[in-house]
Amino acid sequence: MSMADAKDDAAMAEAQPLGRWPVLSYGVGHMLNDITSACWFTYLLLFLQQIGLAPRAAAVVMLSGQVADGLMTILAGEMIDRFGRFKLWHIGGSVLVGFSFSSVFGGCLLCTILGTDSYLVRTVGYSFFAAVFNVGWAATQVSHMSMVNCMTLNPTSRVALASCRNASTMVANLGLYGIALGVFGAIKAKEYSDIVTQYRWIAYLSIFIGCCFLVVFHAGTKEPTLKSEPSCKKAARISWGYWFKKTLYYQVALLYMLARLITNVSQSLIAFYVTRDLRMNEYSKAIIPAIIFCCSFFVSIVLQEIKWTSRRLKSLLTVGATLWVISGVAVFVLPSQMNSLMYPLAMVIGAANAPVMVTTIGLEGALVGEDLNGCAFVYGSLSFLDKISCGIALFALESYEDTMVSYGETRGLNTVSRYGTGLIPSCFAVLSLVVTSTLRLQDDTPRAAALDAPLLV
Repeated sequence: MSMADAKDDAAMAEAQPLGRWPVLSYGVGHMLNDITSACWFTYLLLFLQQIGLAPRAAAVVMLSGQVADGLMTILAGEMIDRFGRFKLWHIGGSVLVGFSFSSVFGGCLLCTILGTDSYLVRTVGYSFFAAVFNVGWAATQVSHMSMVNCMTLNPTSRVALASCRNASTMVANLGLYGIALGVFGAIKAKEYSDIVTQYRWIAYLSIFIGCCFLVVFHAGTKEPTLKSEPSCKKAARISWGYWFKKTLYYQVALLYMLARLITNVSQSLIAFYVTRDLRMNEYSKAIIPAIIFCCSFFVSIVLQEIKWTSRRLKSLLTVGATLWVISGVAVFVLPSQMNSLMYPLAMVIGAANAPVMVTTIGLEGALVGEDLNGCAFVYGSLSFLDKISCGIALFALESYEDTMVSYGETRGLNTVSRYGTGLIPSCFAVLSLVVTSTLRLQDDTPRAAALDAPLLV
């Protein structure tokens, strides 16, 4: 066999679809990040305000974490592109996530160390551990996401990996809301200590479950070697400037940022919305998010079975964004007397979230293509935009709430939770529709095979 034939055989092997187990074991590798992130975005602002922090101070804690997360994504992307070692970064970040997450929702550790419970110490303490949490979260996220392009060259398998990861995210969110529902039912929040106990139990159980899936990931997923193979088309590390010259980079970056703004901003304020605006019971702050993620989970599972092309990516992203425009406007104008309609609306939101997130992550894979030696920078830089934009958006909304409170009680539609849960995500969805219409994608391997074994059977 000639050297050329050997290279062709190697290339064909690398382009073969992945089996079920590699996809599933990879997909659960982000579960610790996902379950803690679900708690972070759904309950952090609510928890901090329940224990006495003002909306703006709570937003400062959130923003400090988002800034640290954004900066770490850039650093992690650069270091992984230079030195590799995906799984080492993954386990290191996971350790930081577990330690710092328990230090935020488990009570003010800095207050305990200094022996004081002053407002300033609490704000600084929560902000510090929020930053540590997000540093670990970013290291785990970038290493996990950038593994996709180095595990296989098959485009359908790459989307399947991203889709399985997204489905696992839904499972993690459902697990979190199941835990929260059980804890809220078992421990009634009558005073400050009860609130702290509630969230401490949520944090500890979340970390335990996430670590169980972490073991599965490291046991079932090998360190990717495709990046270092001779068949890799670009052996030299790709500079940042290479990506900045691509129009597609800016389009995908904007779409990914908008997708994250849609999901994270709405998720962060939905607990306020259902309890304050719609005047639903306390269980609703776990049940409504659970419905959203349950629907997202089922749609994500279906999406894993699709044979992907650029046209389908664009079409499904358009469908998801359109559903969000409709449901977001409905959420914004929904009166409290008709709060039962929030249940079907939650189903529509969940169905919209899945195609929005799966397709934008799939677009990241399409952007990277076979340029494997720069993939971590792409995922890191796009995640940087996501974290900073979400932090700024939530800080602006919470600062506006502080301003409204200083002028007295607000009524009608003029509430931050209505804006953040409904109207603002709808505006972001409209922008994503505009950007999607400008995409020009090409299918390098239009006849790529689907998964070796379907995930539904």
